[in-house]
Amino acid sequence: MTRVWKWNRPVTVREVLEDLQQERSIAYTTVMTVLDNLHQKGWVRREAEGRAYRYEAVSTRAAYAAALMNDAWSQSDNAAAALVAFFGMMSEEQRRALRDAVRMVEGTSGSGAAESAELSTRSPAEVTPEESAEVKGEVKGEVLGEAPGEVGGEVPDTAAETGDENPGSARGGRGR
Repeated sequence: MTRVWKWNRPVTVREVLEDLQQERSIAYTTVMTVLDNLHQKGWVRREAEGRAYRYEAVSTRAAYAAALMNDAWSQSDNAAAALVAFFGMMSEEQRRALRDAVRMVEGTSGSGAAESAELSTRSPAEVTPEESAEVKGEVKGEVLGEAPGEVGGEVPDTAAETGDENPGSARGGRGR
């Protein structure tokens, strides 16, 4: 997926293979199997071009990351505490990006702008769980979009990253 997202255009197995071979030895059939598995799981769409397929990401990397964060957050038994802990791990640059994102969401939703803007300028330690829960209620429905398929883990770049000799068995594939 990393290669498909990187190019942001339809790609062939051969193009992905040649790019990966700059870093390590990998077989054409391995790349073909991984792209086929990603297609079957709904991560990429493909279109025939001659005797080959061109593969294109169904979702952006940002939407996938947002879906992962939303999934992890929704599984917490205390969402406000999870958010406060998460914000506490962020660098100052990440906090600025978060404040910018909250402003963008508020610009389209228009609800709670004053309260959320005030919270976004405070450090995570200064925000109470109750205040975080209020912001959570506003932002949860505004996720940029969910990636198809499973959201619970990283999408491997190649079968080699799954640690499995048989790429068809990685993450619920057909196997042999």
